[in-house]
Amino acid sequence: MEIRRALPQDARELLHCLKMRSKYAILLVFVIGLVIIEKENNFISRVSDKLKQSPQALAETNSTETSPAPAENGSLASLRELDAAFSQLRSRLHNVTLQLAGDRDPGPRRHVLLMATTRTGSSFVGEFFNQQGSVFYLFEPLWHIERTVTFEPGGANAVGSALVYRDVLKQLLLCDLYILESFISPAPEGHLTPFMFRRGSSRSLCEEPVCTPSAKKVFEKYHCKNRRCGPLNITLAAEACRRKQHVALKTVRIRQLEFLQPLVEDPRLDVRIIQLVRDPRAVLASRMVAFSGKYETWKKWASEGEAPLREEEVQRLRGNCESIRLSAELGLRRPGWLRGRYMLVRYEDVARAPLQKAEEMYRFAGLPLTSQVEEWIGKNTQAPRDGSGVYSTRKNSSEQFEKWRFSIPFKLAQVVQDACAPAMRLFGYKLAGDPAVLANRSFSLLEEAQPSWVT
Repeated sequence: MEIRRALPQDARELLHCLKMRSKYAILLVFVIGLVIIEKENNFISRVSDKLKQSPQALAETNSTETSPAPAENGSLASLRELDAAFSQLRSRLHNVTLQLAGDRDPGPRRHVLLMATTRTGSSFVGEFFNQQGSVFYLFEPLWHIERTVTFEPGGANAVGSALVYRDVLKQLLLCDLYILESFISPAPEGHLTPFMFRRGSSRSLCEEPVCTPSAKKVFEKYHCKNRRCGPLNITLAAEACRRKQHVALKTVRIRQLEFLQPLVEDPRLDVRIIQLVRDPRAVLASRMVAFSGKYETWKKWASEGEAPLREEEVQRLRGNCESIRLSAELGLRRPGWLRGRYMLVRYEDVARAPLQKAEEMYRFAGLPLTSQVEEWIGKNTQAPRDGSGVYSTRKNSSEQFEKWRFSIPFKLAQVVQDACAPAMRLFGYKLAGDPAVLANRSFSLLEEAQPSWVT
């Protein structure tokens, strides 16, 4: 009787009506019971089609198993036989389900790396991938490495930092998130940490089951935005990464494209690199607002002009522009290892036509553009004029991308143009010869983007 009560109600009632009938009716009861039990299986529609064959065909397909024979009087020999037969059919259905799951090709696993520098709109563009439900997205995981490992700029130290960043990126793309535990401070305990940088900018880290119940007296420094979660469980995060179909990372801390060759050639990865660039005059103007303390010298010189800019400041600007230019030139030369795996994107083009550029980036990456991504782009590119903060990803993008032209002093623009002219010419940014040109709203400082920028 306990076994009978364990059956679904509908199957039990139907069994009561049909128990005196032939073995074909009994088999039908089994099939109905299986459909009810497996109703939450994603492949049930296909499985049920297989089971709607004639009883004879089903028996031939599963010749290794025998159907329970009814008693001579047409009734079941015993409830024990019914339970055994039921278990056998359920097991067969489970095996068929797994077979069908293996037959369905979800497509190759992609690994997207958004490569940029600070204040180029990378947080905004990164959201294009963060909003895709099948993508595991991480926002600036290399921040932890930069905070822990100190490298002096230039020379061997610059190479050393690039190699460390590259090796960490490889492990993260392979969903080995434990690599971060060596760099997070204070160190995680039991794979738990409340100090994952900008956790709230990665939807995958704020969804169940990664979002565990919040704990009392635990301060989550970088908390999720729309829900309260407990400290990040790195094990759960790594498992979530493996469950997602694709992985995407955004970083502003590696600029040397040549160092990424081992990632592209790793047979375990299918890497697509998107290099995002922006007019360096706009980048400097944005950094002077966002990182005010670091650019105090620039601001004083621009407003007062009493002391000249220090040469090391200008050299640092020139070095940044050159590293970006050299990486882009390498990608545009189309070496064999990068062919089909590199795309150069200007932020200004994204701001003018965000949905179109999102479609191009998704097509390049080999990912499906979902309605959720399209909806997010629509909502976050038409923000009110006064609703855009320094770090906001919600902006009226068509009005924002050249806003810098009307706030930056012309002599500042001249310094940038002198230091970054080769990069600006490569990326199609026009040089302004006088203040009137810079402030002329009807004069575009952009040339048309080149089709060859996707390689």
